[in-house]
Amino acid sequence: MKRILAACLCVLMSGCGYALAGRGSTLPSSIKTIGIPLFTNRTTVFNLETTLTQKVRSEFIGRGKYDIVPEAVGVDGLLTGEVTAVSIQPASINANQLASRYAITMVAKVELKDTKTNMVVWDNPSLVFRQEYDATGSQSAVDPSAFFGQDTNALERLSTDFAKSIVSAILEAF
Repeated sequence: MKRILAACLCVLMSGCGYALAGRGSTLPSSIKTIGIPLFTNRTTVFNLETTLTQKVRSEFIGRGKYDIVPEAVGVDGLLTGEVTAVSIQPASINANQLASRYAITMVAKVELKDTKTNMVVWDNPSLVFRQEYDATGSQSAVDPSAFFGQDTNALERLSTDFAKSIVSAILEAF
């Protein structure tokens, strides 16, 4: 009877096999240093590539598992990104027929390559990232550059959310 009870206890304590997200990594163990050079910006939004690149680097550094460098050579993994489009559309209108919220859509290509094997470890060739933000001025702004000029925090928030999404997708294989 004690053996059966001990066996049941062992089975119960062994767990169900699930783990918390964000604790592991699906990257090959050979990747220790990741190069993240400046992203390419094919849009008219000034400095978008700099802000996105810095946020992605910071998010990787915050995870604490990899050495992150801005170079493309001498690294185990190479993360490249290219922003191909940014658009802004009114998402809601107030009683005065002015936009009170905007939906910003950003399209990008992101790729992580193992430089030793020249194999793509993770990529998304048409990543669509969409966020909504409150309007900051009384004028309607359908040009992304004008919107980011009016609401400088919107670019920070968009970049932070983008970086968290990318790094989580890479490290947690979602």
